[in-house]
Amino acid sequence: MSMQPSPWPEVPAGTARVARRAFRKGTLAMRVRDELGAWCPDEAFAGAYGVRGAPGISPAQLAVVTVLQFTEDLSDRQAADAVRGRLDWKYCLGLKLDDEGFDFSVLSEFRGRLVRGEMEAVLLEVLLARLAGLGLVGAGMRQRTDSTHVLGRIRQVNRLELAGETVRAALEALAAAAPGWLAGVIDVSWQQVYGQRIDDIRLPDSAAGRAELAVQYGRDGYRLLRQVRSPGAPAWLRDLPAVEALRRIWVQQFCLGHDGEGGEKVIWRGDRQGLPPGRTALVSPYDLDVRYSEKRGRGWAGYKVHISETCHEPDAAGRRAAPNLITSTLTTPAPAADSEMTEPVHDALAARGLLPGEHAADSGYASGELLLAARARGITLLAPLRAGSSPQSRSGGYTADMFTIDWENKQVTCPQGAVSGSWSPSHSKGKPAIYVQFAGGTCRPCPARAQCTTATRNGRSLGLHPRPVHEAITAARAEQAGQPWRHRYRIRAGIEGTIAQATHVTGIRRARYLGLPRTRLEHNTAAAAINLIRLDAWWTGRPLDRTRTTHLQRLQLTR
Repeated sequence: MSMQPSPWPEVPAGTARVARRAFRKGTLAMRVRDELGAWCPDEAFAGAYGVRGAPGISPAQLAVVTVLQFTEDLSDRQAADAVRGRLDWKYCLGLKLDDEGFDFSVLSEFRGRLVRGEMEAVLLEVLLARLAGLGLVGAGMRQRTDSTHVLGRIRQVNRLELAGETVRAALEALAAAAPGWLAGVIDVSWQQVYGQRIDDIRLPDSAAGRAELAVQYGRDGYRLLRQVRSPGAPAWLRDLPAVEALRRIWVQQFCLGHDGEGGEKVIWRGDRQGLPPGRTALVSPYDLDVRYSEKRGRGWAGYKVHISETCHEPDAAGRRAAPNLITSTLTTPAPAADSEMTEPVHDALAARGLLPGEHAADSGYASGELLLAARARGITLLAPLRAGSSPQSRSGGYTADMFTIDWENKQVTCPQGAVSGSWSPSHSKGKPAIYVQFAGGTCRPCPARAQCTTATRNGRSLGLHPRPVHEAITAARAEQAGQPWRHRYRIRAGIEGTIAQATHVTGIRRARYLGLPRTRLEHNTAAAAINLIRLDAWWTGRPLDRTRTTHLQRLQLTR
């Protein structure tokens, strides 16, 4: 199938007349067509289509259908039915009244093309380019960012269930791809163990029984991997995704040892053998991108999405100059820290020409280094720095900011007037640092020793950032203690409402698709849908949500 770019079709007169008669006040889809026109050109999807072959359905129309689908949280089948039967969607797409639309499977194929072409963000980018032309988004605007958790499209299982289901998934894939070959390497006992989903069987209650079952799963998994890589097996079997998942999960969950009699034994990994950290631990054979993480006591297996949006404060009449619009969504594995995403968020916004002048975020996105990096881009990072974690910070003792630093002479003076004995450049967590040590003979007789250090032999030690970072942190903390900064920072709170809208309207709390690339596509499409919903509310002057009012407030008193 090839793409042959064509002008965005005009709305047929018959479709426009009937749609206007049926929807006198219009609908979101109709207003999007009226206000934005041909906002999605075919040329934007050239990288996902070939240049030879029979012409296919316009990718621009499929893109608009995909975004409209997310505005109403529809399935593929429901979206295809809407194209076929709804007047307002025909109006938006420029279709004739008798247009029969397309099969719902076309939407899945379209998403697959975008993922294979690494164009997961194209739907949002095309819409933002159109909005930038209208002056609704642009560089220098205030923006805010926050993240939320996303549940993967998997069932969360324990380690024993993971082992059994991984073998079963590999057997299912091999049975479908090479049934004759598989029948020659397994017997009927495998059907009895792996014939049904592992979560449908009752696992042993005792720890010994579970360990024995885990070893059986491990032994079967190793045998299957060896058979797949044997000389008589088709070479392409080892490239099946389920077989690759088996190999990777077995590396993490099992190892081989000696049984003392010249043979080998299968060992189910524990603390002694070493288990992988959460950043790399695979938790499902069906989605190898899903990871487990915890935050504030809540654990989940899936991803994390970082949402950025413009933020305009309303005037005295409650009207905004432009709606708050999502400018970026970045999806990562669940364990990724917010601080790791500050610069990628800025990179994504810079690529779209939408770098903010002021960027509000929570403390997870801030550090001294990130403040300086943002400043180099011309961005004021409006984010509180985390409080110190030293014992002195928790007990009210002498914290590092109470010491006087002489950068030229490389000396530090404590609140009691003592001078440090050594100044050593070093590294901490891969970043440059300075290690300062006070002599034990200086600190032991100090009357304020209990407020400063608990060391019995040595004196107080300090870990300092390099001078530019240290001064940036000091200045930021001084500014954040004032009321003007706190008043400016209140703008960040609105991002919580955006996350709530995205989860309730488009359903991003639970991933629709398997794999990180498809989930990224989902989140960018959801962001485009939220933007259309907000634009429609702005065009019509209708609030996004019904506000709660009491019976007394509803009385229209004049005096």
